Amino acid sequence: MRLVGLTGGIASGKSTVSNLFKDAGVPVVDADIVARDVVQKGTGGWKKIVKAFGNDILLESGEINRAHLGQIVFSDPSKRQLLNRLLAPHISWGIMWEITKLWMKGCNVIILDIPLLFETKMDRWTNPVTVVWVNPETQIQRLMSRDRCSEEQAQNRINAQLTLEWKKSEGNIVIDNSGSLDDTRQHFREVLRKVSETLTWKERLRSRDGLISVVVCTAVSVLLARKNLLWS
Repeated sequence: MRLVGLTGGIASGKSTVSNLFKDAGVPVVDADIVARDVVQKGTGGWKKIVKAFGNDILLESGEINRAHLGQIVFSDPSKRQLLNRLLAPHISWGIMWEITKLWMKGCNVIILDIPLLFETKMDRWTNPVTVVWVNPETQIQRLMSRDRCSEEQAQNRINAQLTLEWKKSEGNIVIDNSGSLDDTRQHFREVLRKVSETLTWKERLRSRDGLISVVVCTAVSVLLARKNLLWS
C-alpha cells in the first residue's frame, strides 16, 4: 500500500488538487473532514476544546463556532499550539481508522490530504510527499478574496503556518498552482502517473492482498513442513 502525502499552505489550492485525485478515482483521506468529525458536539475533542476555551466559542446549537475559534488561535500562537495538542491524538486516530477502512477494501494507493503534514510529523508515514505551492503574491490575493479579509489578516494567517518555500524544499513532488486551473490539471496528470506506478515490494507487502499472500504462503509452508516430518 502506498500512502501519498498531500499538503500545502492556506489558499495554495491543495483542495483543488485533492479533488482532482478524487475525480481520478484515487481514494483520499481528508484531515479537515476528520478534524470536523472529532469536534462535533459531545465528542471527546469537543469536550476538551470547551474546557480549554470556554463556552464563548459555542454557537447556540452547542456546536463549536469554528470561525470564532479560528480568530482566537490565529492571533495567539500559544492558543494555537494548545488547540493542536488537544486535537492531535483524536485526528491521528481518525486518520488511521480511515486508512484502515480503505486498506480492508484493498486500495493500493491512498492520498493523505493533511494541511499540517510536516508540523504533525505525519510526513514520516508517507512517500512520496506532494506539496501544492503557489507564489506569495497569488497566495495572499486568493486568501483575501476567499475569506473576505484584509491584507494584514491574510498575512497573519499565512505567517501562522510553516512557509510554503520550506515545504516546497521538503516535498518529493511539487505542484505549482500559481497559474490557471488548466495548468494545474496538466501538472496533475504527470503527478498521477508517478503515484500510480507499480508498487514496490515493500508497499505490496503492506497492502491487503500482499498480507493475504504472505499468510497463505506461510500456511502452505507450515503444512508442507509438517507433511515432510510425518513421512520422514
